[in-house]
Amino acid sequence: MGIFFLPVLLLSSTLILPSAPTDTITPSQTLAAGQSLISAQGTFELGFFNAAAPSSSYLGIWYHKIPIRKIVWVANCKSPITAQNATLFLTTNGNILITAGGIRTVWSTNTSSTKIPSLKLLDSGNLVLTDGGSNAIIWESFSDPSDTFLPEMELGLDLRRHLERKLTSWKSPDDPSPGGYTYGVRRTGSPELVLKNGSNIEFRTGLWTGVSWSGIPQMISDAHFIYTFVVQPDQIFYKYESINKSVMSFITVDPSGHIQRLVWLDGQWRQYCTLQLNNCDRYGTCGEFGICNVYYSEGVCKCLQGFEPRTMVDWTLMDYSGGCKRRTALACSGGGDGFVKVSGVKSPDTENVTVAAGVGLEGCRALCLGKCSCVAYVMVGENCLWWTGKLMDIKEFAQGTQGGVDLYLRLAAADLDSAESASSMRKHIVAVVIPLGLAFIIFSCFGIYTLRKKRKQGVGHGYVKDSRGNEMELPVFDMSAIEIATNNFSDENKLGQGGFGPVYKGHLEDGQEIAVKRLSRNSGQGLDEFMNEVRLISKLQHRNLVRLLGCCIHGEERLLIYEYMPNKSLDSFIFDKAGRCQLSWQKRFDIILGIARGLVYLHQDSRLKIIHRDLKG
Repeated sequence: MGIFFLPVLLLSSTLILPSAPTDTITPSQTLAAGQSLISAQGTFELGFFNAAAPSSSYLGIWYHKIPIRKIVWVANCKSPITAQNATLFLTTNGNILITAGGIRTVWSTNTSSTKIPSLKLLDSGNLVLTDGGSNAIIWESFSDPSDTFLPEMELGLDLRRHLERKLTSWKSPDDPSPGGYTYGVRRTGSPELVLKNGSNIEFRTGLWTGVSWSGIPQMISDAHFIYTFVVQPDQIFYKYESINKSVMSFITVDPSGHIQRLVWLDGQWRQYCTLQLNNCDRYGTCGEFGICNVYYSEGVCKCLQGFEPRTMVDWTLMDYSGGCKRRTALACSGGGDGFVKVSGVKSPDTENVTVAAGVGLEGCRALCLGKCSCVAYVMVGENCLWWTGKLMDIKEFAQGTQGGVDLYLRLAAADLDSAESASSMRKHIVAVVIPLGLAFIIFSCFGIYTLRKKRKQGVGHGYVKDSRGNEMELPVFDMSAIEIATNNFSDENKLGQGGFGPVYKGHLEDGQEIAVKRLSRNSGQGLDEFMNEVRLISKLQHRNLVRLLGCCIHGEERLLIYEYMPNKSLDSFIFDKAGRCQLSWQKRFDIILGIARGLVYLHQDSRLKIIHRDLKG
């Protein structure tokens, strides 16, 4: 009888919130559609909102002062409200309820309190239910995150309350129901953050080094945030704080599984960073005992020293998932095994790692050698971490990058000898090459100085050779000039993505607009293909063909610099309802004739006979 009477009592005794903004609800008040709570300093707002389907509403929290609404938390993400009169209640016994039509309970915290409770929205974005007597927290929204990780929020495990705090992506940008991706702490010998699609790992951070995750070295140079990772017997959690509290920023997992940090800047949400930078951030790209680096000259994967591809045919076809196998089995007992140092890498998957506290480097080496199952070890401070079984998901960072760890890989004596021989040979080569190189540099300096004097806004003329030694003279751009022109290849300057890489808009110092095609390192297009494109297009001169202005080769970077076409691609007009109206029939006829003239030139009139495929008209 008492249970049935409770909703009726609530409906008859509660009061509607006054119109003046407030940050708190008590059991004598309700929150209905069209009303909201606003945190004390006006940072966040709590209220009901509609998703993609106008008939579905949710209770959520968003930034109050920002015109572009960003929902950071959703209460009833699994139970959209389809009826009228959605209402938020706080019962006298400390339970939060969302009802639909004044009858059906859509969502509840299932909490209780012995004192008169209150519900308050904080300026951190945390919705807190407290006991009116002691102000002890009964429930908080930070313990039940949605897809957004806010400053001061904790991701991790509360082992006392068997509580897991993790991010869950939305189903789609307009549907806050749970999607397929989750991001949170995985409890292993050395816990780390992992992104999962269902039960499959898509990305992981690597172990915590004390200042950053070993797989995210850029955290070390980030002066805008303070990162903390705590591992204790009863709790494991990760959090961050903004040094400048006025900057609005958050981390989110989008419906496609991308983890990114966004910052409110110049009237829009801008990407500050993303954790999945390239293929090497995809879990297990190179299989077991493989190591990934997008700067390798051939492919992105190679086997660790002392290992070889398990299936060479697959590796030739750039399928590295099968991983690598040992060339020589470990001796284990009886000696003969040793270690080779692999510097500056993201630590292997920590699923099969064991931690020995207070062990120095030599002690860690001895510990690993004394266990037949140990295949590698890492030192983090005074802690020794050693692996058994397979090593998975190792990423090698560019030389000179801060961060990462040094992995000591266990090898058989035969593989150690070959490694030492290779190292000795490298030393001899260096001893011979350095004196010769110095002499070459001295004689080359004058020529380089002369060439650079002739350059204007980073452009000069020089001979560029392909891999066959063929020479051709064409404008050569400095990498620094291109970086300045494209604002360091910023997303705002990106025009699109082609088959072999992205294209960026740029402005040279003299005001000329350019389009820069940046060839992807894993596109499969080698130096020969690159030089072939340069050679062909530089010889093609026609008013209906985009003109090649020059190129840039800088390390592994290969760039083509074209004239910029301000009117974009023809399909952006044809397939756009507003754009197609700008094309009169006369204009369409002129475009068709222009395309035909360009094709005739390529096929018949140019010095080179070319079958049109991917040359832009």
